[in-house]
Amino acid sequence: MQTFTGFNALLAAAASTGRTLDESELERLRSFGERSAADGITLRALVVDHLALTRTAWPAKTPSAEQVLRTVQRAVEALCEGHERAQQLAVRHQEAARREFIDDLLYGRSELGPLVERAEQFGLRLSLAHAVAVAEGPAPYAEGDAVPRAVEKAVTLRFGERSILLTTKDGRLVCIAPGDQRDVLAYFAKHAHDRTDGGRVAIGRPHPGAGGVVHSYNEALQALHLADRLGLEDPVLHAGDLLVYPVLTRDRQAMADLVRTTLGPLLKTRNGPQPHLETLTAYFDSGCVTTQAARHLAISVRALTYRLKRIHELTGSDPTDPRHRYALQTAVIGARILNWPEQKR
Repeated sequence: MQTFTGFNALLAAAASTGRTLDESELERLRSFGERSAADGITLRALVVDHLALTRTAWPAKTPSAEQVLRTVQRAVEALCEGHERAQQLAVRHQEAARREFIDDLLYGRSELGPLVERAEQFGLRLSLAHAVAVAEGPAPYAEGDAVPRAVEKAVTLRFGERSILLTTKDGRLVCIAPGDQRDVLAYFAKHAHDRTDGGRVAIGRPHPGAGGVVHSYNEALQALHLADRLGLEDPVLHAGDLLVYPVLTRDRQAMADLVRTTLGPLLKTRNGPQPHLETLTAYFDSGCVTTQAARHLAISVRALTYRLKRIHELTGSDPTDPRHRYALQTAVIGARILNWPEQKR
């Protein structure tokens, strides 16, 4: 039994004088509760031990039990407050350490050795390959919000907590899982899409090591960015399916030159280049099928054919000619990624 030193004296004083505990005595009891928590004593044991001591040390010949019971109540409350204060401090410390680890992991800011050791505390073995899924919704999310908690509960109930790390970063939901457990990320994507009211999820490719987590995370972020720029409507994006776009824009200056050279003449039209860009996008997305493209744009095939002819006259490139098509389509993709002409480079 581990009890507060002087507890008997507090009871005796309450019985003989009727006085209550002052603030200094309450704070000593709180501090004892904190130390008990640090020593691994449960709150239940702490309360039971002091109630047992109260029973054995009850002051004799007490005219009224009211003051003694009131003292016991306040003492037990103070012990519990101290115990809870220690637990809250431990939780805050753990949360801070977890957040610091996640920041270091996703930004690649820590040395490899210490990072690997810290990762093991959170169930990750960075010697293996990992993949990262990132979900975004209509609103930013923070750790502890209802949506992240619901998604984390669903994933951990299905797969457990080991080897999986769920968190939030910059308002998005993030799931890190072993690269050979793609079903985890698929399950995360499904629940994140549902819980974020139809939000979009991007999944990076598996990569080994701590740097691989950063690489996969950045791939997922880039996939979300590309989806926004290109107007992709898929609820779940796989970075491996979008590799052609980073390749096309790896040399951004060269891509910007291609866009300006190929599409620059469209700037001179009365309504600007946007209607022509939308026409080319619909035409190429339809596999160059005029009827399907016209249906998508809600215009007649004749009107679409006229627009394509006009683009040929302005740019010198014929969208219907296979010899011109690749350069023109690449320029259209580049314009969407670079947000041209709003952001001219």
